[in-house]
Amino acid sequence: MELPLAFVERTRNFLKEEYQAFEKALREDPPISIRLNASKTNILLSDMEPVPWCKGGYYLQERPAFTFDPRFHAGAYYVQEASSMFLDQVIRQYVTQPVRYLDLCAAPGGKTTLALSTLPEGSLVVCNEIIRSRANILAENIIKWGNPYCIVTNNDSMAFKSLKHYFDVILTDAPCSGEGMFRKDHEAIREWSVSNIELCSQRQQEILNNIWDALRPGGLLIYSTCTYNTDENETIADYLQNKLGAIPLPVQINPEWNIHAEITGSIPCYRFMPHVTKGEGLFMTVFRKPTSEEFTDREEFYSRIRIKKNKIEKKRPLPENLKSWIQNNENFSFSQNENSIYAVPKEYAEDLALFSLQMNVIHSGIPLAHLKGKDYIPDHALALSTFLNREIFPEEELTLETALSYLRRESLQLQNSERGYYLVTFKGMPLGWVKNLGNRANNLYPQEWRIRSGYTPDNLILSF
Repeated sequence: MELPLAFVERTRNFLKEEYQAFEKALREDPPISIRLNASKTNILLSDMEPVPWCKGGYYLQERPAFTFDPRFHAGAYYVQEASSMFLDQVIRQYVTQPVRYLDLCAAPGGKTTLALSTLPEGSLVVCNEIIRSRANILAENIIKWGNPYCIVTNNDSMAFKSLKHYFDVILTDAPCSGEGMFRKDHEAIREWSVSNIELCSQRQQEILNNIWDALRPGGLLIYSTCTYNTDENETIADYLQNKLGAIPLPVQINPEWNIHAEITGSIPCYRFMPHVTKGEGLFMTVFRKPTSEEFTDREEFYSRIRIKKNKIEKKRPLPENLKSWIQNNENFSFSQNENSIYAVPKEYAEDLALFSLQMNVIHSGIPLAHLKGKDYIPDHALALSTFLNREIFPEEELTLETALSYLRRESLQLQNSERGYYLVTFKGMPLGWVKNLGNRANNLYPQEWRIRSGYTPDNLILSF
């Protein structure tokens, strides 16, 4: 791995005597870590080293073939870099009641799924990604995680300017030069340049300006990057304080974690450097918006939305039996859009209407079913939802071999010959749907999600 000369010089200037240890660490294999989904599994991995700043995070001794573990596709865990899990520490310290939370640059979804697990119950998470292909990957990971208190959008940061004071917490994991990914992604080394750092720094300031009005007075702004240079880190922290009036906040940390403090200035910043911390490169800092600004009541949004919604929405009868497909269905609102049926938490039904009319929404709540002819076909997202009512549909447990066949979208035959829709599971965890026709079963796994490789590796599965 040949590092760019300019990168070496710039990094040596601020790390000084630490630089040699830092460069040595860049040439080593990165640690592998996962974060369990407590809504889908309550297993404690007592034989694995925990990530100390994140509940449910664990280091693995080696990298298994995650793609070929059915529980990965079922949303039992997320493969996330350990440093990024520091967000868990921030949320647990500063967020103690339900909030409206924005993850602005959210793909592929690691920090969003973490927020869904860590935020107080009843919080609404809006996660956004500007690039459509990455937004689809984000939506896939949110669906697998199974939490319905989430809206996935595909918009530019400018679109959020109109939502004045809507959010209580905003995470801006800003697009950056990606220096912290050098040892995982050698393409990041080839794309690195000083001019790109300058471009990223300008873009980061632009993004923060675009979303600042959307944060309510007294709300939290969390800023992070996966890069090392001060131009995209401490300089941006200074910009938040001096230009936007943001108030820096400290995060409680354990000295044993070996998290670097800020390199320039006095604003509390938290740097994960691979030569001292077990993880990849990460920078994070936390701010509070001053309360001096007069708060805009969210009811103004909802009143305008109700008028627009009543003009365009056509009420359609919904079969009552569909509501029984989810648990606690009295707490959900149900709607039909074209031929698709959705359930969203009642307390955020108007919020979804707000985003549907003003943003490009690509996923929300629980997609229940879609209508084909006279048949309501259960949606794949319903199978993975933590609110699925498993008493409604018959189930068939798959072996590892048949589970992988299912995930490759190959044809399969069930043990049960009774016709109808079946929920197929692996180790008790839902994977999706099949329609049993008696002599064979139609595989309903999403075509775009299928495993494309027929290869089955030796280190196939995690030992839990």
